Amino acid sequence: MAVLEKIRKRSLILILVIGLALFSFVISDLFRNGGGINSNTSSIGEVNGEALPRADFADEVEYFSRQYGERASTVQVVNQVWERQVRSKLLDQQCEELGIYIEKDQIINVVKANPAFAQDSTFLNDAGVFDEEKFIEFIADLRLNNPAAYEQWKLQEDALIKSSMEQTYFNLVKAGVGATVKEGELAYKLENDKVDIKYVRVPYNTVADSLVSISTGEVQKYIDEHPEEYKDEASRDIQYVFFEEKPSEEDESEIRNSISALLDSRVEYNNTTEKSDTLPGFRTVTNVEDFVNANSDIPFDSTYVAKKDLPSAVADTLFNLGVGQVYGPYKDGDYYKLSRMLDKKAGGSVKASHILIQYEGGTRANPDVTRSKEEAEAKAKEVLAEAQESGADFAQLARENSDGPTASRGGDLGYFVKGRMVKEFEDFAFANPVGKVGLVETDFGYHVIKVEDKQDVVQIATIAREVEPSQNTINSLFTEATKFEMEALDKNFTDVAKEMDYRIRPVNNLKAMDELLPGIGNQRAVVQWAFNQETDKGDIKRFDIPRGYIIAQLTNKRKEGVAKAKDVSALVTPILRKQKKADLIREKSNTSSLEEFAKSNKVTVATATGLNMKSPTISGAGREPKVVGTAFALEEGTTSGVIEGRDGAYMVTVTKKSEAPALDNYSTYANTLKATNRNTVNNQVLTALKEAAEIKDNRSMFY
Repeated sequence: MAVLEKIRKRSLILILVIGLALFSFVISDLFRNGGGINSNTSSIGEVNGEALPRADFADEVEYFSRQYGERASTVQVVNQVWERQVRSKLLDQQCEELGIYIEKDQIINVVKANPAFAQDSTFLNDAGVFDEEKFIEFIADLRLNNPAAYEQWKLQEDALIKSSMEQTYFNLVKAGVGATVKEGELAYKLENDKVDIKYVRVPYNTVADSLVSISTGEVQKYIDEHPEEYKDEASRDIQYVFFEEKPSEEDESEIRNSISALLDSRVEYNNTTEKSDTLPGFRTVTNVEDFVNANSDIPFDSTYVAKKDLPSAVADTLFNLGVGQVYGPYKDGDYYKLSRMLDKKAGGSVKASHILIQYEGGTRANPDVTRSKEEAEAKAKEVLAEAQESGADFAQLARENSDGPTASRGGDLGYFVKGRMVKEFEDFAFANPVGKVGLVETDFGYHVIKVEDKQDVVQIATIAREVEPSQNTINSLFTEATKFEMEALDKNFTDVAKEMDYRIRPVNNLKAMDELLPGIGNQRAVVQWAFNQETDKGDIKRFDIPRGYIIAQLTNKRKEGVAKAKDVSALVTPILRKQKKADLIREKSNTSSLEEFAKSNKVTVATATGLNMKSPTISGAGREPKVVGTAFALEEGTTSGVIEGRDGAYMVTVTKKSEAPALDNYSTYANTLKATNRNTVNNQVLTALKEAAEIKDNRSMFY
């Protein structure tokens, strides 16, 4: 009671203490997340100070995730949406700055310029010309009678306006991109001025790496001289040990023995009848389907298959079994299997090609097809006659005439068994010999068919048992992972892994939006942890994943900026090594004679003719722009010094220089250059806008 009385007297103090504690907790949480009172957590990022709303971004990610399904991970979709929204925002800002607008009353001009609308028969008049009134009436009808479709149109209208504005912007930039006649003349000369040389090439690999040393200071100096080439975003290094949840040898043996026991008859005690029953095995059971379904992890499949569809490692053995014979147990991927031959059919799989000729109004015809049924039949018979001629190229006829989706691959339908095609098509394919060409009609239209090949098929019943880790194995793995984690937290991560004989897997230069760990797949949670502001160098964390456990340690943190020598040494060192090797070769070969240079380096003199500056490639040596450029700078008959090439040190003698004859007009080359420059405008402009923009990326905070 005395204690309670004291608490009552100090209740105000307690309330203040608790309140301050809660306040400090909230404030610290804000700062831990990189924010503050004014932190904008509703933004996925900013482009030149303009926010990209998180809600809009999430909606677009959800939309594209549904579109892609399992073909793309969430991070892949996020990255795509990010690029789309950044591009869109950059171009919106440019259009606004330049005053590029398309008002709603101008939308009709945008629609007319869009082929999807301009060629739609719904909006064409009797003369086949786009009719503005028809289009306006159509939209008005949507607004009154189909509100949902009208909302879709408004979205499409906004997209059309935006696309048109962006195209106007690009066209303005392209209008300022050209090429003068003088530039055309230079392009002509770069392509047509020629030089012939004799040269000696001393490959860098003939100089031992041990003869040159590269210090960290030299690497850093090179980086300082080329900072733009070595800019890098924030990154992390980690190392981890992976405890994989996989079956032990005992687990495999148990599954193999259990499936082997199904082969032959066995006696089991029946509690109902209080007698022992003899149960048939897989070899002799009559109701194979029920037996498989009762004992297999994969249901019975009655499909007839060709040899190519069987597991490759045992395809020959399985295909050659006699009816009623059994093979197994055998390992196929993650399963142990028993297989029994049920039936064989000669020619049960057919390979065919076809040329589809459709007509308007057909049950399954493409709506774009306008020919009548009579016209389709006439064309099909015409194509049939061509296909039946000796030496006819059926695949080419399909590419030129077929309305089907297989036209691009010559009408090839591949192999199929009965039940895969419509009846009329199937009847022809299975009833006729290889090489037969004929015509059938189906709901799809007229088919000119060629039977390409036939294969025997088999029906095989298979019992499959997945090899999975037992509960004992799972428990042991958990114990091992926990023991390692506790030891690593107390001691040195690397030393503990070596003592316990676990493989350490290092991963360097992880970026904030990475998700893949080599050899283990998508592990986004590990990357997010590595980039969490609370995670410090040396921290260790355990991750439970479907395949087991990852115990990771953060080993390095890098901020955005110019890379340090230790981080890009592997990239810079080969460059400096080549330079030093070229210097060694130059010092060792103190001569101006091509032959002496070749002799002293134990190589031969080679020749190259017709070299030009547009494609500075030396036959037998590869692309060497510096060497070819040096040759063009020399007078005929003169010899260069030692040149530092891409893959070796060179010395060249110019044997002939041929200047291209002057043209009366270089406008053709100027126009080609202008067209080439304009074709690259879109990508180059976007690249330039990104480089000049201030872009803040918060994706890693949310995904």
